Amino acid sequence: MATFPTAPIVAAGLLGGFAAARYTGRRELGGAVLAAAGALCGRSWLRSSGPGVMGLLIGVYAAAFGGSHPLATKIGAWPSVLAVTAVASGITYALADRSSARF
Repeated sequence: MATFPTAPIVAAGLLGGFAAARYTGRRELGGAVLAAAGALCGRSWLRSSGPGVMGLLIGVYAAAFGGSHPLATKIGAWPSVLAVTAVASGITYALADRSSARF
């Protein structure tokens, strides 16, 4: 299990990154928030679950970020970010926070 819950940090990175970029008009600030949360979680996942789980969850995190963009054209920006955040946080909770999966 992760040494601290990482699903809320995944959610904070995705939601906070989007909000920071949107409300400041500075996309790089949103990227910095996203990257900081990802780095913090990545370190925790590597230590607690190994490189396989870390790689998988970093991929989920990046796919959530990337997938929110085309989804936003269909359902809107905030609903898109909320949807991908729910999926990424749920997967993180299941693989890292709740279980002791290691690979």
